[in-house]
Amino acid sequence: MFAEARRSGRDGLVVSGHHNTNRITHLRQPLAFLLGAESGKVLAKFRTPLPTVEVVPRIWRRESEVLRAVTGHVGEVPRCLADFDTWSLHGYLDGRALADENPAGRLGDARLLELAEFFARLAGVPADELPPLPADWPDEGDSQGFLVWLAGFAERQVHQPNRSRFGLLFNAVGVPVDAVDRFMTAAPRLTDRPFCLLHTDVHRANVVVVSGPGGGHLSVIDWELALYGDPLHDLATHLVRMNYDKSEHDLMTRLWTEAMRRAGHEDMTDGMDVDLPVYLGFEYAQSVFPDVMRAALSLPAHPGEQDLTEAAGQVSRALRRAREPLGLTAKMPDVRDVSEALREWHAADRAAR
Repeated sequence: MFAEARRSGRDGLVVSGHHNTNRITHLRQPLAFLLGAESGKVLAKFRTPLPTVEVVPRIWRRESEVLRAVTGHVGEVPRCLADFDTWSLHGYLDGRALADENPAGRLGDARLLELAEFFARLAGVPADELPPLPADWPDEGDSQGFLVWLAGFAERQVHQPNRSRFGLLFNAVGVPVDAVDRFMTAAPRLTDRPFCLLHTDVHRANVVVVSGPGGGHLSVIDWELALYGDPLHDLATHLVRMNYDKSEHDLMTRLWTEAMRRAGHEDMTDGMDVDLPVYLGFEYAQSVFPDVMRAALSLPAHPGEQDLTEAAGQVSRALRRAREPLGLTAKMPDVRDVSEALREWHAADRAAR
């Protein structure tokens, strides 16, 4: 009751992402006492899932269970103070997200090394401390089966369920109906690698610079999309979503490889010269669906030219990145064509609702 009252309050800072709304505010008494916090001045994050188009796999319903497993293994992570089933209450790490500190620039060698070592520690989280896996999960070390599972999710849970609403838009901007099959048919078979815990969403908004000596240290937050599988998938999603330039992309790949080997996980780097490009290509290919949908859904009720141009830019970027993995040979639509396709989709979608 006290936690719900604080969550529903109007004080504090509200931060929203793709998956959650977070109200960051003090616990206050008596909630702090009930949670065993040192005082009512302790900051906490009241975390509420958002209704959204489901575009990423979630195999564990409760983020709190994942946080419990990683605590003590991967460095500082937010502690789940209470899980109320439909929402949760977390400790707040006092720091600044990389997305605010450095939204697009180079991070530098020290930051990259710290991130590489995070992934190596993540690979060491004992599997028997993780929540149970789904019954249909690929066998341990079956990297090809893991990729097939990811591709099946993209097709059956993202593409097909949204085809009725977004199909005409997909067609208009050149997303092929058989996009996932195209990618999987062309991709080489993966080398088997040991599985480990994956975060899958290590990007600049989910990495916090926590204050401390020497400029502070990095902490990774938002674990609700964690998976168990091929570690190269985690590296690939990180490389894509961090938007590194070519030199830092290559350096991060090398530092990740060295950190994994130092930590005793050399077998997790087997075949990566061939397989990492496969996972990178898959990330670009499957992202076409959510990127197009999110751009369309970002339009206001009465979009102006600027709204349409910005959304069209997001779609065009997704298409450019997916062109090679999907083997798209036709001329890519320009921003004006995409903008017009979005205008027509928006009008039809509003009329249908």
